[in-house]
Amino acid sequence: MLSEQSAATVRATLPVVGGAIGEITERFYARLFAARPELLRDLFNRGNQAAGTQRQALAGSIAAFATHLVDHPDQRPDAMLSRIAHKHASLGVAPEQYALVHEHLFAAIAEVLGEAVTPEVAAAWDEVYWLMANALTAIEKRLYEESGGAGWRSWEVVERVEETEDVATFRVRPADGGPVPDFRAGQYVSVQVELADGARQIRQYSLSAAPGSPLRQFSVKRVRGEAGPDGEVSGHLHARVRPGDRLDLSAPYGDLVLAGTEAPLLLASAGIGVTPMVAILGELADAGHEGPVLVVHGDRSPGAHALRADHEAYAGKLADATVHFWYETGADPAEASHRAGLVDLAEVTVPEGTQAYLCGPLPFMRAVRAQLLGKGVAAADIHYEVFGPDLWLAQAG
Repeated sequence: MLSEQSAATVRATLPVVGGAIGEITERFYARLFAARPELLRDLFNRGNQAAGTQRQALAGSIAAFATHLVDHPDQRPDAMLSRIAHKHASLGVAPEQYALVHEHLFAAIAEVLGEAVTPEVAAAWDEVYWLMANALTAIEKRLYEESGGAGWRSWEVVERVEETEDVATFRVRPADGGPVPDFRAGQYVSVQVELADGARQIRQYSLSAAPGSPLRQFSVKRVRGEAGPDGEVSGHLHARVRPGDRLDLSAPYGDLVLAGTEAPLLLASAGIGVTPMVAILGELADAGHEGPVLVVHGDRSPGAHALRADHEAYAGKLADATVHFWYETGADPAEASHRAGLVDLAEVTVPEGTQAYLCGPLPFMRAVRAQLLGKGVAAADIHYEVFGPDLWLAQAG
């Protein structure tokens, strides 16, 4: 993939570029939004930009991709690229936007590194960028073809369910009366709303019911700012959206989907990460799945456990399901599935050959992944979904 000459240059300069990548991405976004302010208003998540998490995610993905190229020159990091491409497709990213990113990213690199960016260095990193950009463009093109094209469709809210104090489920149907395309359990949709200042902000929410319904269902946790502002879109949906209102949704995307294997399954979630897991469990229950399924969830309390009734009901329909719910407070010792404290798999039997699917806060997923690796689960068999910028890569190592 990467030419030998460029690989040698990238390998030699990776420590310098990697060490400065945070400053480079900060300069990049400043340049990009100065040139195209509408992108911050209508495409990029303003909360993530303010918190700096989007910069961390971009820096992590570039560094991870470059490192993979020099360490494995004949392989492509398909799992990483797939996750990014699905997110881009859900936002409607177009091929020409990669040229715009290239322009401002390489200007930022030159600003930060100065004379260290020789023509040879610039050419090598240019090759890295376009290998990544072209790979993403090809995946996104396929995703658009499969979903019927990029764009937004208007959906009418037909029901709203208050799951917990901070989680609401919205059930929607196409406003045009047309058919509801199918999706794969574990996928998400982008929801675009117009806020009070005219910005059209976009967020992704997992579909929280099994495929096959004439309605789309997604569940939204209201983001209450602890270290920053409250969530703009989640706050808008909770405060303002009721049955009869309309929302713009993307087609379903996301690659946290079952691989179609008969291997034992582990579905581990925490907090609002329960949403894709409930959809997957519903799909398994509808299909009469007979293989072993280990269901793991962690939450603050039983009352904070969104979709708990569905979580329990779908697991109860399976022929061979084992359920463990950990609660920081309020665990009922009379309930066989309840555990007190944080998720801990030390005393849980994980069958050989398990395929694991994780969704929840990053510290939770990292802890569970480490426990699974310690139990002999192969790294390639541990799949995950991150809500928001993918900081897994930014904090890799």
